[in-house]
Amino acid sequence: MKGPVSQFIEKNYLHFNAAALVDAAKGYETHLLDNGKMMITLAGAMSTAELGISLAEMIRQDKVHIISCTGANLEEDLMNLVAHNSYKRVPHYRDLSPQDEWDLLENHYNRVTDTCIPEEEAFRKLQKHLIGIWSKAEQNGERYFPHEYMYQILNSGELEQYYEIDPKNSWMLAAAEKNLPIVVPGWEDSTMGNIFASYCIKGTLKPSTMKSGIEYMTFLADWYTKNCEGKGIGFFQIGGGIAGDFPICVVPMLYQDMEMHDVPFWSYFCQISDSTTSYGSYSGAVPNEKITWGKLDITTPKFIVESDATIVAPLMFAYILGQ
Repeated sequence: MKGPVSQFIEKNYLHFNAAALVDAAKGYETHLLDNGKMMITLAGAMSTAELGISLAEMIRQDKVHIISCTGANLEEDLMNLVAHNSYKRVPHYRDLSPQDEWDLLENHYNRVTDTCIPEEEAFRKLQKHLIGIWSKAEQNGERYFPHEYMYQILNSGELEQYYEIDPKNSWMLAAAEKNLPIVVPGWEDSTMGNIFASYCIKGTLKPSTMKSGIEYMTFLADWYTKNCEGKGIGFFQIGGGIAGDFPICVVPMLYQDMEMHDVPFWSYFCQISDSTTSYGSYSGAVPNEKITWGKLDITTPKFIVESDATIVAPLMFAYILGQ
């Protein structure tokens, strides 16, 4: 029997976006019960929104089998893990003047809506450990993906001295413990990516020490072909952007460019987004548009919940976990 959160959802979420949430969660459950696998994609600032509180348990209970995320989500979960107490909340952020924003910058706070990330306690603390592990790899002639370097740091235990939240609420820590596959398209577009680039400009590191986005795609292609048998692989997209479009394209690439005509389409699709359909927006594109790109089949179960992912995703995860 499901727990109180799920019971509340089933009793009250009966129409419109609320009903779409229930339908999508039940479709996710059905996919897993049929021995399907699931990819979750993370755009936006979901790690700073502390999605790890619910996502980490999804990972521990094998409800997700691979993640695609932005470089920001990759690093910001670790930042929240080691610097949570120094974050600053600004509930009146809509009232901030340009001078107020400048004052935050001068005090080394970077604002994400109502939450300010502290530069020294978060970014620089992580940087000190990453430069060490990047340099060691280069000296040994080794190359890794961005998430693999972070897995190495987490698994080494060297960050434990800084933990400021319950470790069970870090999705990256849960992923590292399982060695969960991750793809991070466009990692360069992140603070740690910028910092790595600065070391390359200075001549401290070589770009080749970091595996690239093309290598992420070839890794994903190999993973997809090895895991798509049976019920296949579902696609649970939070937001849009490169975190979603990069991995979903592996199917048309395999079918059209590799001419692997037996490769199955994604076998479940759900998108949570508050973006509306307009002006060529990817985040606002309805699922059926993806049929024309060879990503989804006519028969793929498709769901879209047009709402705030920081509200919807934890509720859906709670339902899937039976809470």
